Amino acid sequence: MPGGRLTQKDRQQIALGLADGLAYAEIARSLDRPTSTITREVMRNGGPTGYRADLAHRATEQRAHRRRSAAPRGSGPAPLPHGRDAEAVRAYEEAFTTVMMQSGLPRMMARVMVALLLTDTGSMTAAELARRLEVSPATISKSITFLESQALVRRERDEGRRERYIIDEDLWYQSTEASVRALAQQVEIARQGVGVLGRGTPAADRLENVARFLDFVGESLGRAAEQARALLGSGTGAAAGPATAPPAEDTSAPRDADRREA
Repeated sequence: MPGGRLTQKDRQQIALGLADGLAYAEIARSLDRPTSTITREVMRNGGPTGYRADLAHRATEQRAHRRRSAAPRGSGPAPLPHGRDAEAVRAYEEAFTTVMMQSGLPRMMARVMVALLLTDTGSMTAAELARRLEVSPATISKSITFLESQALVRRERDEGRRERYIIDEDLWYQSTEASVRALAQQVEIARQGVGVLGRGTPAADRLENVARFLDFVGESLGRAAEQARALLGSGTGAAAGPATAPPAEDTSAPRDADRREA
C-alpha cells in the first residue's frame, strides 16, 4: 500500500520502468510513492543499470533479518546521544547516502563516508564501522582506501595503536582541491590531443574547446574554495558572526584572449 514497504510486485514494476527508460518521478507516480523512495531503492540495489527486482527484494529481506537477529529479545535499540530520534537519523542517513551515490560515490564508500560524517567525533575504527554498517572489516578497508584516494578521509593511530578513520574539518576544501587537480589533468591531456590530431582539425578544435572550458572551471573553482576557506574558516575554528567576502574576479564571461583564439 502507498507509504508502506515496497513489495516484490512494486519492485518488478520499478524494474520494468527502468527498462523502459522512465524517470524515477514517473515510476514513483505509478506506484503512488515519493520519488525519494524509488531513488533510494534503485541506488541501494545496483543503480539504474544494475537493478534486479528479485535480488533487491531478497537483499531487503536479508537486511531485515540481520536487524532482527542482532537485537536481543525484549530490548530496544540503544538510545542515541543528545536525545536524537533513532528512526529519523536512520532515514536521514539513507537519504544522505543516496545523494552521495548520485554524485558518483559507489554505495559502500558512500555509506562509510556518511557514517563518519554523522558521528560527533568525526572518527571511527574499522571494527566500529563494520558493526554499524554490518559488513566485513575487509569491505571497510577497501572503502577507506578509495575515500583516501579522493582526499575524503584520512587515517591515524589512537593511543591504543588502533587505526582510526577521520573526517577532517576542512573536508570539503580538500575534496574541492582534489577536484581542481583532476580537472587540471583533464585540461593537460585534452591539449596534448590537439597536437596529436593536428591543430585546426575538427577533432582538435573540439579538444581545445574542452580544455578551455575545464581550465576556466578549474581556476574558478579553486579560487572560490580559497575564498570560502578564508571567509568561513575551518570547522569550529570559524569566527562567529558574518564577515564580508573579498571582491571576486568577474568570471561570468570568457576571456577576450580565448574569444580571439576560438
